[in-house]
Amino acid sequence: MEKILEVKDLCKTYVVNKRQNNVLKNVNFEVNEGEMVAVMGPSGSGKSTLLYTVSGMDVATAGEVSFEGKNIADMKENELAEFRLDKMGFIFQQMYMLKNLTVLDNIILPAVESKTNTLSKKEKLERGQELMRKLNIIDTADNDINEVSGGQLQRACICRSMINNPKMIFADEPTGALNRTSSDEVMEELNKLNDEGTTIMLVTHDARVAAKCSRVLFIVDGNIKGEFSLGKLEAKQDLRDRERSLNNWLMEMGW
Repeated sequence: MEKILEVKDLCKTYVVNKRQNNVLKNVNFEVNEGEMVAVMGPSGSGKSTLLYTVSGMDVATAGEVSFEGKNIADMKENELAEFRLDKMGFIFQQMYMLKNLTVLDNIILPAVESKTNTLSKKEKLERGQELMRKLNIIDTADNDINEVSGGQLQRACICRSMINNPKMIFADEPTGALNRTSSDEVMEELNKLNDEGTTIMLVTHDARVAAKCSRVLFIVDGNIKGEFSLGKLEAKQDLRDRERSLNNWLMEMGW
């Protein structure tokens, strides 16, 4: 498998009240095409900062982040914004959507904003509707965002993240605000996308969610302390054993 993301000696430092807070310290890892990687660790360990920095949503203090062979740290702000729009998809715990747009219009917005998406407005609408059918939320297309459930809205966020056919999806606690049923449904959709070839990196505190990923990175105080390989989830009946082995490893790591 080819590398899609390569991170070398990544550091992120914030200065608060003239004091340096080293959130990430010489982080190194790789993600191959087609992988589904979870990032776990205690609160304040740097999980979300890591996700935002390697996806170009935050600026690294030092180090290199190579995405498809291009160092995003060298890109100008406008170039990076367009690169993210076309190459990456994003899903967050807080489901940021514009209240004055319908669910479908929110989904197709990144396609409308993209300078490289050559589809017509009609084709972009059809692409959005196709994704909504795939995730079983087509009946919410014309709804306002306050007229749908949390699970439906998060699936709409997945549709939005896929609208420009990204190479990789970055997800920050995508199930964190959902109940168990909705969480399972959202993870099922992410697993389907991964099975179809989309690379995914997600932050989670939930071992049940992480057990559905192929690999887990464990971060403590801004350093990756270890990684655990689970392999691809082939059958739902394997999930309990995967979760048990992951929990055992997390306990060994001091979880």
